[in-house]
Amino acid sequence: MPVFKTPFNGYAVRFSPFYEGRLLVATSQNFGILGNGRLHVLEIDPASGALAELRSFETADGIYDCAWSESHDSLAVAAVADGSVKLWDASLPPAANPVRSLHEHSREVHSVDWNPVRRDSFLSASWDDSVKLWTLDRQSSVRTFREHSYCVYAVAWSPRHADVFASASGDRTARVWDVRDPRSTLVLPAHDHEILSCDWNKYDECSLATASVDKSVRVWDVRAPRAPIANLAGHGYAVRKVKFSPHRENILLSCSYDMTVCMWDYRAEDALIARYDHHTEFVVGVDMSVLVEGLLASTGWDELVYVWQHGTDPRAMP
Repeated sequence: MPVFKTPFNGYAVRFSPFYEGRLLVATSQNFGILGNGRLHVLEIDPASGALAELRSFETADGIYDCAWSESHDSLAVAAVADGSVKLWDASLPPAANPVRSLHEHSREVHSVDWNPVRRDSFLSASWDDSVKLWTLDRQSSVRTFREHSYCVYAVAWSPRHADVFASASGDRTARVWDVRDPRSTLVLPAHDHEILSCDWNKYDECSLATASVDKSVRVWDVRAPRAPIANLAGHGYAVRKVKFSPHRENILLSCSYDMTVCMWDYRAEDALIARYDHHTEFVVGVDMSVLVEGLLASTGWDELVYVWQHGTDPRAMP
């Protein structure tokens, strides 16, 4: 399966919503503690099956997350350690990028997500405890959401509702927001430790997954949030990211500091479907292709990006 070696430590990977074999990879030098960042645009060569770089863009600080635009096939947004949110156009050379740099957060930006419904707006989440809403036609943020009492590690738009998103924080809560309302609509004390990631079910608008330092992934019905509808225990260390499948309602993908990627069926009694142990360092980024069912990607601190079909060995050569 295709593998790509990055010069810096991997932090996030995203499949393009427009091109089957195209990916975006965020990386940071020195494990994101100090040093530069690089955003890679990669593509699977249809002839050889190899993963090759189309473009890369340098930053003076590490890049912690990235997201493709849902409206422009070459546009992407990145979360940068200097507190900036940067927009890049992969159709333009590095000298013409970034096409915009937005400086409002006072600390590291840790997560970005593009609105899949409205397609003209995106969110950024920061260690300054806030979430900001941005649109392409404005140089300043539309709104800032301040209720979390500690770092906001992740933010995720609802795939069904243009105005609804969720956030995950080190204050041990996840929150559900509607941008039309003055305050969050739900505060979910989802774990007893920091929450590092969250994602919405693509087929059930009320189903939200959270991933935590407590080594678990939990699935919640936001209409009845007293207890999770599923508690997925199987990782040995903190769960860094969780993603719902774009193709199957019950399927989740997670990655962890235990150096594995796990696939789950959260409605099954034996929920763990597969465990992939191809990385040799913390796995901090995973994604599932919306265009090709079962196509997975991961990246980690071992400076490797893997793309593979579920059920195959990620380390097998194409």
